[in-house]
Amino acid sequence: MAEKAIGLDYAVSAAEPLLDVISLHKQFPVYSPFGKIFGAKAFVHAVSDVSFQLYEGETYGLVGESGSGKSTIGRTILGLTPASSGQVLYKKQDLAAMRKGDLRKFRKDIQMVFQDPFSSLNPRKRIGAILEEALIIHNQGNQVERQEAVFRILQTVGLQAEHYFRFPHEFSGGQRQRLGLARALIMNPKIIVCDEPVSALDVSIQSQILNLLKQLQRDLKLTLLFITHDISVVRYISDRIGIMYLGKIVEEAATDQLFSNPVHPYTKSLFSAVPGFSGKKLKERIILKGEIPSPLSPPSGCVFHTRCPYATERCKTEVPGLTNIASNHKAACHLIST
Repeated sequence: MAEKAIGLDYAVSAAEPLLDVISLHKQFPVYSPFGKIFGAKAFVHAVSDVSFQLYEGETYGLVGESGSGKSTIGRTILGLTPASSGQVLYKKQDLAAMRKGDLRKFRKDIQMVFQDPFSSLNPRKRIGAILEEALIIHNQGNQVERQEAVFRILQTVGLQAEHYFRFPHEFSGGQRQRLGLARALIMNPKIIVCDEPVSALDVSIQSQILNLLKQLQRDLKLTLLFITHDISVVRYISDRIGIMYLGKIVEEAATDQLFSNPVHPYTKSLFSAVPGFSGKKLKERIILKGEIPSPLSPPSGCVFHTRCPYATERCKTEVPGLTNIASNHKAACHLIST
């Protein structure tokens, strides 16, 4: 990991990002029991002013509790959920501003692996038909060529040619997630968004899928956005990590740097809950008080100030920006000196 981090420092500082998310916002309207007649009575602030870059060949991990907005970011990048505002630049093309017809030609370059592989596979179709569907939509090859492509991708993810003729219910959870990977890879994408791809699997199967992802990344030169709530998983697979809380990124750093020196109070509290964690500045368990505020009415100022043990009056009124702590290390906290 250390050698990889050194190479990544150069890539981050010198290369253009393959994907650049700029000031992304997403609000979901909440309507009254009478429906949309009287308009939205409130908005759920799922993602608020999120910015990050994804560089070619790296794995960027998004970590946060349930409801922090990380999955919404992944779906917004792919256009499955339209952004309220902000930009999603892929090779300098703004995907968030494109119409569906224009966005279709970029879909083959950015694919998604969903959390629940069974619900994302049509139970009425055989695996061959499911995997060929994307090739048909994008007019790729004839019937024989599409079938050969499916056989190749099944072998790539560790399955057999005979699985082409089976239905989704005939597979185990780990095999279904391999099928999810196969469907994402069938169009030779540049970026794969992995939305909690191992959270529903047994620990032993998790390691197999993670190792497969790392192998595929090397062999196919993939770039990964890895979304998870599991600290140990994101530490194993990611080059850089963004920590999310209530729709915002509160800290971002290279993996080794983040785990050796977490600086944001929320990051410290997350890491202190991991058994055996030996962060440089963590000597005791940090237990947060209270509950996560509702995204319907997020707190003013720093969104973490209602639970932060170090909050000041400034934290209640002024929104902190991501401040450079060191090379490739940022945090959004008023108590961190520049």
